[in-house]
Amino acid sequence: MLADDIREEWRLLWSGRIDDKVRAEGLASKSFSLLSVERGTVIKATRDFKALDLREIMCSHRVQDVERVLCPFPSVGGWTKFAKTVLNKQSRTRRFAEELPKRKLEKNMQRKQCGRGWLHL
Repeated sequence: MLADDIREEWRLLWSGRIDDKVRAEGLASKSFSLLSVERGTVIKATRDFKALDLREIMCSHRVQDVERVLCPFPSVGGWTKFAKTVLNKQSRTRRFAEELPKRKLEKNMQRKQCGRGWLHL
C-alpha cells in the first residue's frame, strides 16, 4: 500500500537524520523518492524554513482517506482533545476498592499518636 510505504520512509527520514549542531539544522542522510527529499536536504531548522508536511506529501501522491491514515490537525482537535472530551466522560468502575477487606476496629484498640493523627482502619 502506498500510504504505508510513505509512512515508513517518513519514519526512516526522521530516525536517520544527521544533526548539524553548528548550524542548528537537521539534514536528510539519504534520498527518499516518495517524499521528494534528496540527500543533504535540510528537514529541520530553527528559522526561515518551511517544514515538511506528511499530509501534503500524501495528498500529492493522491492517497485516499488521508484523515484515516494520519491523526487530525491539532487546531481541529487531535487525539488529546478526543481523550479529554470523550474518554474522560466515561464512567469508570473501581473494583479494587470493593475487593479489599476492611479491618474491624476493636473496642480496646489504641489509636495512633494519641488521637492527633490518622487511624489504622
